[in-house]
Amino acid sequence: MKGIFPLQKLEQHRTPFYYYDVELLRETLRTIQAEASKHEGFCVHYAIKANANPKVLKIIREAGLGADCVSGGEIEASIRAGFPNQKIVYAGVGKSDWEINLGLDNDIFCFNVESIPELEVINELAAAKGKQARVAFRLNPNVGAHTHANITTGLAENKFGIDMRDMLTVIEEASKMANIKVVGLHFHIGSQILDMGDFEALCNRVNELQNELERHRICLEHINVGGGLGIDYQHPNRVPIPDFKAYFDTYAKKLKLRNGQTLHFELGRAVVAQCGSLITRTLYIKNGYVKKFCIVDAGFTDLIRPALYQAYHKIENLSSEEPMEAYDVVGPICESTDVFAKQVDIHKAHRGDLIAIRSAGAYGEIMASQYNCRRLPEGFTSEDI
Repeated sequence: MKGIFPLQKLEQHRTPFYYYDVELLRETLRTIQAEASKHEGFCVHYAIKANANPKVLKIIREAGLGADCVSGGEIEASIRAGFPNQKIVYAGVGKSDWEINLGLDNDIFCFNVESIPELEVINELAAAKGKQARVAFRLNPNVGAHTHANITTGLAENKFGIDMRDMLTVIEEASKMANIKVVGLHFHIGSQILDMGDFEALCNRVNELQNELERHRICLEHINVGGGLGIDYQHPNRVPIPDFKAYFDTYAKKLKLRNGQTLHFELGRAVVAQCGSLITRTLYIKNGYVKKFCIVDAGFTDLIRPALYQAYHKIENLSSEEPMEAYDVVGPICESTDVFAKQVDIHKAHRGDLIAIRSAGAYGEIMASQYNCRRLPEGFTSEDI
C-alpha cells in the first residue's frame, strides 16, 4: 500500500534510511495495552534489542511499557529514554561486572540470572555496595518452538538459561546468599512464533515447575515468559498488527498463576517490526541472460536478516506503477550473500526509483554495521519526515 508512504518527502532524504510509521506504532501499543489490561497482573516490557532508536523508545515508554535489556548499553538507552528503573529487567548469558554494577546502581527491577557462577558474582558485587539484588532464574523449559533454528532459545542444549532439573538447587544456593533476593522465574523459548500451541506448551511446563516448587513450600512473586510472538512478513498491509488477543488469552487460559503473582512479557518484534521500512534507491538495472538484477544502495550492512536468517521481507517499488517484473534485489556489498530477495515481483524498476523493504522495524537498524566502511543508516519517524 504505497499510500502509507509520503513519497515526495522520502525523496528528499539520502538513502538508505529507516522510516517508522508512528501512527501504526502507537496503534500497536494501544492494542497491546488494551489486550494485556484485560488480565489481572499482566506486565509488558519492550525488548530493547529489537530496536533502540531513541524516538521509537520514547513512544514506547510513553505507552507505559517497561524495558527488557540484554546489555549495559541497553540499560543506559532505557534510562535515557525515561523508562522507570523499577520497570527494567536485565537478562543475558554473559553479564560483565560493569553491567551488573550499572543495574545495581540504578536499582533495576530484576536480574534474569542464567547460571550459578553469575549468581555468585551478582551476590559479591551487591555485597560490595551494601545492596540486595532482585533476581529471577532463567530456566530452559526444553520446549521447541516452530521457528528458525537460529532463534530458538528454549531447548536444553541452548547456551541460554539453567536446566530446569537444577531449579531447586539454584534456588537453594541463592537462599544462602545474603545479598540476593529470588523473586521469580524467567523463560523464553524463541522468536517469530505464530503457533499458539508453542506458548501453550510453555504454560504447561511452567505449571509443572510451579507445582514442584509448591511441594517444597516455595512460592515466587513473578513469572516472566519472555516474548516470541511473530508477525506476518508476507502481508504487512493486510495484517499490520499481530494477534495480541490470542497471545495474551493463551496465557490467561493455560497458565495457572498463584494468588498475587504477576506475569511479565518481553515483546520486541511484535511491537516494532511492522512500523519500520528500509527505504533504498535503485542504482542500476542489470540484465543477465536468465534474470534481471535490481541493484540498490542498501546492503546487508543496513538489513542483515535476509543474509543471516534467509528471512523474507516484502519489497515494493514506491516510484513505479508499471507492470510487474521479476528481479533479484541485491545490494552493493562485496559479498555474494548481499541479496534481499531472488526472483521477486515488483513494479518495473528504473534507476533512481525508491524501494521499500517492509517489516524491517525489528532487528534492522539496530543490527546495522559499517562493513566496507559504509555509513550507518539514519532512522526517521513519520513525524520527522
